[in-house]
Amino acid sequence: MGFAWENMFVAPHEDPRADGGFVGERETLVGYLRDQRLTLELKCDGLTPSQLAQRSVEPSKLSLLGLVRHMAGVEQGWFRMNMAGFPGPRRYRENGNRDEDFDGAVADPAVVEEAFTAWKTEIAFAEDYVDSIEDLGYVGEGGNPLREVLIHMIEEYARHNGHADFLRERIDGRIGQ
Repeated sequence: MGFAWENMFVAPHEDPRADGGFVGERETLVGYLRDQRLTLELKCDGLTPSQLAQRSVEPSKLSLLGLVRHMAGVEQGWFRMNMAGFPGPRRYRENGNRDEDFDGAVADPAVVEEAFTAWKTEIAFAEDYVDSIEDLGYVGEGGNPLREVLIHMIEEYARHNGHADFLRERIDGRIGQ
């Protein structure tokens, strides 16, 4: 039997996530959300477009690429639209198809690049937005307190990172951490 970390994503001393140790409410919420985002990125690291687009099992449409596209839309929906109040079509729902994030997750390098660019763009917006708001009790344009949105986003990523664990294990045997 091999070393326990050999089929995991990174050795403990190379893990970019903080895994706790935060001080204060803001640092804790922002830190855990950052770690959840990094977890999804780690789950996708090193895979080909075909592997990223590989679906779980019928009838599910889940794929790692679909999760990245989905989270780009979730980030946009909560931070850009709900909190900041910017109008516009939601990513991957332009045609009224609520499943476009998963339906459109195909093994095309351009689709993969666009998805990761969109996701990183929405994360950057969210981080800048959160940094600009001093009070976590601040209520955004959509009527939600920032604190609750941050907690919801941690929960959203945690749930989907569980899906990502199974998807990645099925692709190449790597397991979650």
